[in-house]
Amino acid sequence: MPGKTGSAGGELAAAGAQRQRKRRRKVPCFSSIQLFLVSECALMLAQGTVGAYLVSVLTTLERRFNLQSADVGVIASSFEIGNLALILFVSYFGARGHRPRLIGCGGIVMALGALLSALPEFLTHQYEYESGEIRWGAEGRDVCAANGSSSDEGPDPDLICRNRTATNMMYLLLIGAQVLLGIGATPVQPLGVSYIDDHVRRKDSSLYIGILFTMLVFGPACGFILGSFCTKIYVDAVFIDTSKLDITPDDPRWIGAWWGGFLLCGALLFFSSLPMFGFPQSLPPRAELPVESEQAMLPERDYERPKPSNGVLRHALDAESTTSCFQQLRVIPKVTKHLLSNPVFTCIILAACMEIAVVAGFAAFLGKYLEQQFNLTTSSANQLLGMTAIPCACLGIFLGGLLVKKLSLSALGAIRMAMLVNLVSTACYVSFLFLGCDTGPVAGVTVPYGNNSTPTSPLDPYAPCNNNCECQTDSFTPVCGADGVTYLSACFAGCSST
Repeated sequence: MPGKTGSAGGELAAAGAQRQRKRRRKVPCFSSIQLFLVSECALMLAQGTVGAYLVSVLTTLERRFNLQSADVGVIASSFEIGNLALILFVSYFGARGHRPRLIGCGGIVMALGALLSALPEFLTHQYEYESGEIRWGAEGRDVCAANGSSSDEGPDPDLICRNRTATNMMYLLLIGAQVLLGIGATPVQPLGVSYIDDHVRRKDSSLYIGILFTMLVFGPACGFILGSFCTKIYVDAVFIDTSKLDITPDDPRWIGAWWGGFLLCGALLFFSSLPMFGFPQSLPPRAELPVESEQAMLPERDYERPKPSNGVLRHALDAESTTSCFQQLRVIPKVTKHLLSNPVFTCIILAACMEIAVVAGFAAFLGKYLEQQFNLTTSSANQLLGMTAIPCACLGIFLGGLLVKKLSLSALGAIRMAMLVNLVSTACYVSFLFLGCDTGPVAGVTVPYGNNSTPTSPLDPYAPCNNNCECQTDSFTPVCGADGVTYLSACFAGCSST
């Protein structure tokens, strides 16, 4: 009997060990942090692509829907409006939920926003550029009245009303689509970074996050290249025979297929979001790693110890608390106050806000500046941006993460390195005050009509050559004359056709 008992015990132990080995072998397919990094990089690449693509077609949207620069500025800012509306709540509550699935849901919402961005093209009339016999085109451009006839009337008021109503609807739809893109982007970056930071060693964290943000910045390069390609295709190329067109991409009346890039970006966002639904809430540990805290990166005198009295620790540690959603919302102001009471954190946030404020305005209208200052087409400006400025930004982010890893910089050392690099960057920006190009000659604005060598001549857009043309100054549709001077419109240049 003792022998049988011992044999049975050995068999049970062997069976238990075998079950444990099988359990260890049954690791989910999506159980690697490296695979998560690849999936997150693909999603952030698609996010960066669609964001830059919008910037690359802003001038095209202006001409297509008769928008002002302020209007397209609102469209570009709508992404941040949607993002700011939910970022605080998603970052706080999302950390307690299934982060990969939340990221995947955000990607699906972004895909929907990208598809909605292309919808205005299919809801409005086809683009019609004016012909030689028409003074007022359907798009609102004007040319000089034939034979100087003052009785020639402007466009049909009913046509103007219909076009304005359609334009307002398309404008609101574009704003709504960008808000949706901002909402969808809310969980992608913060939850993705925290998920990676929780599953890699502290010394490898900077490299992983550097790769992640490199892809986020590499996305705009793809977006500008995509914008350059799409704006070379006629806007209604799928509806008409483009071989019959008498204009080219170099013509100021040309409108590119701005909607095509949004459809492609929507597909990329959708398919790059699907792998996120396969990752578990927490990856299985591969080995017992020594516990490393953020405070270990700073000397003891340089970090602030948590204060149990402010209620932050109690709510942070009690993740399984049964408190209601309203009670949890009441904790957010306390957590925010606790974070803002840290001077180091507050200064970093202010520095990031200032940097983003500069980059946002600079990047949104840089393409338009290149078009007008250097007489480039929309396609050429986008190609220039995609192949120069953006890759340099990618290289900087990747090198920053690599230096932090190779030099084993502490948090204080990383802050010092960032401060040094930003000082050099600021000095470069200051140098722009002493560089640059002269303002291009604009007839009646910067140079007088006719004789450019007479600086005392009055600057007036109305001149004898267009007195009887009934030109309008409420719209700016510049044309470049054979003399190298820019005119406010074809009408002010005295053209009877365009």
